[in-house]
Amino acid sequence: MIPFSILDLAPITEGSDAAESFRRTLDLAQHGERWGYHRFWLAEHHGMPGIASAATAVLIAHVGNGTSTIRLGAGGIMLPNHSPLVIAEQFGTLESLFPGRIDLGLGRAPGSDHATARALRRNLASDADEFPQDVVELMDYFADAPRRHVRAVPGAGLKVPVWILGSSLFGAQLAAMLGLPYAFASHFAPQMMMQAIEIYRANFRPSAQLDKPYVMLGFNVFAAETDAEAQWRATSMQQAFVNLRSGHPTRLKPPVEGYLDLLGPAERGMLDGVLSCSAIGSPETVERQLGDFIARTGADELMITSQIYDHAARLRSYEIAAEIRRKGDLANIQPARP
Repeated sequence: MIPFSILDLAPITEGSDAAESFRRTLDLAQHGERWGYHRFWLAEHHGMPGIASAATAVLIAHVGNGTSTIRLGAGGIMLPNHSPLVIAEQFGTLESLFPGRIDLGLGRAPGSDHATARALRRNLASDADEFPQDVVELMDYFADAPRRHVRAVPGAGLKVPVWILGSSLFGAQLAAMLGLPYAFASHFAPQMMMQAIEIYRANFRPSAQLDKPYVMLGFNVFAAETDAEAQWRATSMQQAFVNLRSGHPTRLKPPVEGYLDLLGPAERGMLDGVLSCSAIGSPETVERQLGDFIARTGADELMITSQIYDHAARLRSYEIAAEIRRKGDLANIQPARP
């Protein structure tokens, strides 16, 4: 059975705050570790009232201190917001604190709006088109014998595994060229997923880090005891996307009965598109939908996200997914883990 991993956006729920979000993040990671999840990743977002993982490396350290075996990482660090040296030092520090457990996923989107990006960088001289060169520079800082005179301390010689993240064909091409594992953001941008997977696998060049292609796909799971409950729980995420796309991002709201019936055709169509890579329902329904997705994509690993308002219900959703995986009926794939 392929590995299942957790993507946590450290949601700030309506009526709560970031401190509570961080307590829930650690609790989820600890449960995920016990349930057999392979990785626990956090994503860099800025200026989002419902996402608390802006200082991603700091939050990874918080989770690392409360866990012992699960791999930890960024899914991802938005590299145009930072100098490669700073990220090498941050993740060299994390690898030194939690040896053999750290992953570094890199993306080229800002993870914020234009004004927030300017505030992060003080100017916009950093160019997303320089992303490939920045990735190569960052990887060099982790090498045993870096080519650059400047050294990342800590960082040099630690060989932190680097991943390329993407929601378009660009990341697939770059990951293939550099021989790196590839994570596609199909949990919110699935439109180019199949084409990106095909390009990545067809053009992959083996590297010192990885000898064959390795694809991890984002996937939403809203699992509960019944289909009706799961569909109700999923309305919190649906509200979040509608509010975000309308320019009014909010904290994660409580579920709303009959929410989809309140939407117009444009909003329904948007949700059908962005959340098409989702399993919503009872354990039996989710098992079928997970199996169909794995069979269709040939994914080597799933990165599961479950944006559910109630923390106990969120834990139960991840527990159900783990129980399904332990049954071992979804696929007969046994990939080599990068």
